[in-house]
Amino acid sequence: MALFDLTGKVAIVTGASRGIGLAIAEALATAGAHVVISSRKQEALDKVAAEMGERGVGVTAVAAHTGDPDAVQHLIQHTVDTHGGIDILFNNAATNPHFGPILTAEDSHWDKILDVNVKGYFRIAKACAPHMQARGGGKIINVASIAGKKAQPMMGVYSVSKAAVLMLTEVLAAELAPANIQVNAIAPGFVKTKFSAALWGNEQINTAVLRTIPQNRMADPSELTGIALYLASSASSFTTGATFLIDGGQMVGSGISF
Repeated sequence: MALFDLTGKVAIVTGASRGIGLAIAEALATAGAHVVISSRKQEALDKVAAEMGERGVGVTAVAAHTGDPDAVQHLIQHTVDTHGGIDILFNNAATNPHFGPILTAEDSHWDKILDVNVKGYFRIAKACAPHMQARGGGKIINVASIAGKKAQPMMGVYSVSKAAVLMLTEVLAAELAPANIQVNAIAPGFVKTKFSAALWGNEQINTAVLRTIPQNRMADPSELTGIALYLASSASSFTTGATFLIDGGQMVGSGISF
């Protein structure tokens, strides 16, 4: 298991106060990393950090809105000052204020979604890269979505943003490879979190969604931790520019059940 050992590594996980980000943060910390969890609200982060501490998992909590360049710089500087550098970035913070036909979206929806889901990932990757390079390399893992690979009804703007994340991942992978920084993406299918409550909380929509998933269920956030550990560790030293679908077979399923 030495390939997956993160002892001494420093990781930042955004959107880490709940759901996928929280599960990933705990997994990285359990594997030995010094983990800095971040999201918009310090109160929520402090609560999560305290709960993790009770389970014997220590993390540092630093609030930062990835849509705010000054907040991003504060997060990076605090991490470097506290832990001495940065080795792993897990870009997970996301938003989706518009649910409905794409032509009903307003400019404000586009601005908010692209600023957080795409530019936010870019901002923090740009700020982290020099610190990774100074330590001889690093790992950037971007959470995309199957919505970036296949249009999802009522989630058009979000789908566009996640498609952009996939290309951002590939561009960063190509440009940062000489610095020994691997950049990859995880594209989850439907994961049962508060973020996806508009789907699983509606019986009609939930039934329609499950019909498209061969495993006939949504994922638990913990089911993304295995691929996250692989991409954050030395086990993935020759893996870069890749997108990993974690979707219960949705992308290969026909949607027809017997």
